[in-house]
Amino acid sequence: MNENLFKYIEQHSEIEPLYLQQISRTTHVRLLNARMIAGTTLGRILKMLCQMINPKNVLEIGTFVGYSALCMAEGTKSDTIIHTIEIDDELEDIILENFLKAPFDTKNIFLHIGDALQVIDNLKDTIFDLVFIDGDKRQYLQYYQKILPLVRSGGFIFADNIFWNGKIFEKIKSNDFQTQAIVQFNDFIANDTRIEKNILPVRDGLTIIRKK
Repeated sequence: MNENLFKYIEQHSEIEPLYLQQISRTTHVRLLNARMIAGTTLGRILKMLCQMINPKNVLEIGTFVGYSALCMAEGTKSDTIIHTIEIDDELEDIILENFLKAPFDTKNIFLHIGDALQVIDNLKDTIFDLVFIDGDKRQYLQYYQKILPLVRSGGFIFADNIFWNGKIFEKIKSNDFQTQAIVQFNDFIANDTRIEKNILPVRDGLTIIRKK
């Protein structure tokens, strides 16, 4: 996204809460891959979408530091259950520390450390109203195929980073498996008649999917 446009959107949208500002600053100091954090614009959109959908059960694939999970928790009611999955066990303490910074009760956010494809198998008895996919780009299509049966009719799936830093518009290298996988995912979604879908050009691209 054009940098001036990005700044303009941030300046004219909902302000990021102080506790999330603190989490963002700390993440940029402590972690080299801090750019993976959802950020203000996407975070505020996730909150508002949750307020609109009013989900009872939420699944997030790719917790990172817990920023997006907290944004979704902000937009849901106190009895909403959020399951969030992170494969990097070294982030567990940071995530739990960040959950404690929230100015609301986070007892209904359940952190699962491990491979999402395996963790989802343990959640197969849950029907989800909303799923946010932001994990390993090479596994996007596998995530989607595994979780679609667990999403209720009329439920939603959000998929982040579907522009993948603009790489999907360039000639893809033979060893660039992440970009190849994102393109494969985008093409599959575009042709899947079981769903309705639209792409929002927010940050790195967000696909909104509604199961028929």
